[in-house]
Amino acid sequence: MPLFNNFSPADLKIRRQENKEYVFDRLRKQYVRLTPEEWVRQHFVHYLIEQKHYPEGLLANEVCIALGPVNRRCDTVLYNTLLQPQMIIEYKAPSVSLSQKTFDQIIRYHYCLKAPWLIVSNGLQHYCCRINEQGEAVFVQEVPEWSELGIILESK
Repeated sequence: MPLFNNFSPADLKIRRQENKEYVFDRLRKQYVRLTPEEWVRQHFVHYLIEQKHYPEGLLANEVCIALGPVNRRCDTVLYNTLLQPQMIIEYKAPSVSLSQKTFDQIIRYHYCLKAPWLIVSNGLQHYCCRINEQGEAVFVQEVPEWSELGIILESK
């Protein structure tokens, strides 16, 4: 159930250093290595902020969580105004197929953070779902606008 097949142009700040490319991460406020997965992250974050009107201040990249004895990082987390996790986004490089393994990974993050919305993207395919009261993933056709999501967040 792909939501859209490509991103709108994003005005990314890219610089080259020692034959490597770096991109400015607007959420982390620093340059990071521009890998294929990072390209997907930066374009998706741009999409959420510029097209879906998500507040930049409620999004965070590379959020550390503890899964038992192991520390992991969620690629992007959206918080509500009470700073409770509401959405987890997992990115893969465009060359990586989205598989059950990808969903298993984000579900483990969901068990830790209890965020009701989950998204996986490889830049070519994007899947978005809400975890309902029964713990089932209900897929939606497109990422909700912030205003639609805000209503849901405030009603909790």
